Amino acid sequence: MNRSWMGRWLSLSGLTAMSLLVGCAHRPETITHLRTGESMVFIGEQSAALSSIPVRAPAPKVRSTYLAGTNTIVYTEGTDYVVDFAAGTLRRTENSRIPDFRKNKLFGQTEFDHSKFPGFGNAGFFAFVDYSTADGNPWPKQGSQAALLTKSAAKLRAGESLKIVAFGDSITAGGDATSPPLIFWRRWADDLQTRYPRAKVTAINGATGGDDTIRGLERLQAKVIDEAPDLVLIGFGMNDHNKGGVSPWQFTENLKLLVTRLKAKTSAEVVLFSAFPPNPNWKFGSHRMEDYAIATEQAARESGVAYADVFRNWQALAARKKPEDLLGNNINHPNDYGHWIYFQVFQSLGL
Repeated sequence: MNRSWMGRWLSLSGLTAMSLLVGCAHRPETITHLRTGESMVFIGEQSAALSSIPVRAPAPKVRSTYLAGTNTIVYTEGTDYVVDFAAGTLRRTENSRIPDFRKNKLFGQTEFDHSKFPGFGNAGFFAFVDYSTADGNPWPKQGSQAALLTKSAAKLRAGESLKIVAFGDSITAGGDATSPPLIFWRRWADDLQTRYPRAKVTAINGATGGDDTIRGLERLQAKVIDEAPDLVLIGFGMNDHNKGGVSPWQFTENLKLLVTRLKAKTSAEVVLFSAFPPNPNWKFGSHRMEDYAIATEQAARESGVAYADVFRNWQALAARKKPEDLLGNNINHPNDYGHWIYFQVFQSLGL
């Protein structure tokens, strides 16, 4: 080999190698985000979408319960389900142990009246998936409400007592959470206690299933004011929005009146939070939940209290999913993963 040619070859090879090394050195590492216990139901062998596209390693894990326990079934990839990584979907196999949602009482029903289907619900049909995604973490998009929660923050930092009262309808009461610690406001109170170990955080349920803001106004004294709270979480809308319910305008006025009465009789700070859309096939919903979310935000702004935007965050996470994937009763209650969505929004309030 010609010596001069050899020198040029070595020089070019070195430059190429150096370029590759420089390229590697400047290549950003892939950042993944863990999704734990994301719920879904499987309709026969149809593909079911995850909220984000999964990465291949670590491989997704699928189980029968939200929290792993002694009665949990861990499903086997290839035997019980197949993953399509490019599409971000899972598919139940023909002989899978994963329940087939086609056997659900409400499957395929439109404009259904749930009272005509005793034993309805999705509890026995969920599968829960742990996976990592490189899609980024576009939610929760929740502006800090710290400026409106200064007294609560001061109590936590000083190691004082903080009494939280959760007030609202059956969602707030914990409908279809499989255990009390998984109710969203309980999880948030526990998280605050962990982050502020010197404080004494207590949280009580002042919510009543079936209530709208009209009944809420009637119960406010006994359920909330008499408890002398430091922080009140108010969540209505699901029942107000039903056919024959409370108009968005009146809903706004009722929320504002709730806050006015609380401010007049307590020194508590307040968080108003919106709800999510119920099953679109449910007969009794007006399916205008966005109007009630907007009304909740308006009431918070006009009353000078904090707002937790559950509605838009729920919609963002559920954009690729079926409504039934997140509905504990298949109508209007979140399952455990749905309560986790609420919890994530509350974690972002700034306390």
